[in-house]
Amino acid sequence: MKHTAAKSSVAMACAMMSSLLFGLSFIFVKQSVNEVSTFTLLSWRFLFAFFGMCICALFGLLKISLRRKPLKPLLLIALFQPILYYIVETWGIALTTATESGIVIACIPIVTVILSALMLKEPPTRRQTLSIVLSVAGIFIMVLIKGFSASLNPLGYLLLFITISSAGLYVIYSRKAAAYTSTEKTFIMSAAGALVFTVCAVVEHAAAGTFREFITLPFTNHDFLISLLYLSVACSVIATMLRNYSISEIGATRTASFAVLTTVVSVVAGVVFLNEPFSFAQGVATVLVLAGVYGANHIPKNAVPLNSPAFCESLPEKEKGGGV
Repeated sequence: MKHTAAKSSVAMACAMMSSLLFGLSFIFVKQSVNEVSTFTLLSWRFLFAFFGMCICALFGLLKISLRRKPLKPLLLIALFQPILYYIVETWGIALTTATESGIVIACIPIVTVILSALMLKEPPTRRQTLSIVLSVAGIFIMVLIKGFSASLNPLGYLLLFITISSAGLYVIYSRKAAAYTSTEKTFIMSAAGALVFTVCAVVEHAAAGTFREFITLPFTNHDFLISLLYLSVACSVIATMLRNYSISEIGATRTASFAVLTTVVSVVAGVVFLNEPFSFAQGVATVLVLAGVYGANHIPKNAVPLNSPAFCESLPEKEKGGGV
């Protein structure tokens, strides 16, 4: 029991650190997207992540063993995250307003919880459900503070719906792929992202006649290189590995509850590093988010784990599979 509790605490710490790293990434993305296209940034981001992991594996710093293992489960993970997620998110945000996209993307934890109940048969408790809804409400407040505007673009809404569904399915299939380590999952995700986004970037630059600029970009633009190193190493490798680990240890629902912290970190980082204003309403929203995350992950001391013998013995004979 103590060993399980310790692993759960480590997994929650990993989920929090992952959200922290992803939350700070918006600063570097904001600096980069003003200079390069989305596919250019994604291509170099995942190329650096992939080759970085290859080098670490070569020197024995990371253990990756995919021999005689079916790749289909890992390819499913990579399909939903990063490939489908980033492509449809980019188009969805472009076709809708910042308010609309922010509100819809904030619903990722709710979609993940629903998919977890349907596909993994891991329904959340009432407390977890209310806590996650509370967190999402806090995110809604943060988004709406900046004002509301509507695009009324059906295609944009559809793409955003695919975006949050893709994010949820990534968590589900990562949870299902229990036979693989978080490092192996992250490696395939980086490889798939590098392949797909580089092909897109090459086609884009070949058509524009800027292929040479694309190839030399990280080596001629030091600011871009700094952003790239953070996005590839800190986010695509470290943060993703931490998130994959937390999914495997504490499940989809609890991991999803930590995802909302990314927005909180982004807001705080904007205040600290970019001198953006911080209002009372944002403070209230932050408290709601933190309270929701705590509620979704706080387990009473007298709670009995679902997979423990004590829990099974407490069930009626019908629920144990016994006689009538």
